[in-house]
Amino acid sequence: MDAKQTGKWKAALEYGPLVVFFVAFLLLRDRTVHLFGQDYSGFIVATLIFIPALVLSTLGLWRLTGKLSPMQVATLVLVLVFGGLSVWLNDPRFFKMKPTIIYLLFAGILGYALWRRKNWLEAVLSEALPMRPEGWRKLTARMALAFLGLAIANEVVWRTMSETSWVYFKTFGLPLLLFIFLMGNAGLFKEYGIERKD
Repeated sequence: MDAKQTGKWKAALEYGPLVVFFVAFLLLRDRTVHLFGQDYSGFIVATLIFIPALVLSTLGLWRLTGKLSPMQVATLVLVLVFGGLSVWLNDPRFFKMKPTIIYLLFAGILGYALWRRKNWLEAVLSEALPMRPEGWRKLTARMALAFLGLAIANEVVWRTMSETSWVYFKTFGLPLLLFIFLMGNAGLFKEYGIERKD
């Protein structure tokens, strides 16, 4: 399989479970589903569908690339824990808190790296994005603040808006905000980037 095909499969495996959750929620959001002797909202059933979809996609990514990023592993663990709690306790709040926990976790890790003067971000991304050390320090600080902002945004949305609004925010809003953040750092990548020597 060539690099282009691998990239397409990787993208499909990364975003596939989110699409599955979104579609399942849209189809089931106004329904109550009776399972295992209990009534569940469409949101909980969509969460129940999302969990194995994410497990399978993560296994597929590992099979395809031979490795998993720390963020992919953390996401899987937190989905299993918080998604599982939402289904088990029939309470959607746990699953809605999951993005907050993920973003706070990464903001904390990056903040700690800055405090310890470690370039952990460089260790993870330097192959795809070669930069000078000062560029990595600036990017680490910006990403820590960005993750903190996303955690706050998620809390505000799920606590103050409708369930449907939160699902749209999680599916489209959070990825869009991350994309805007990366595009906003194009100047940093250009200023501190290092040309590859092939």
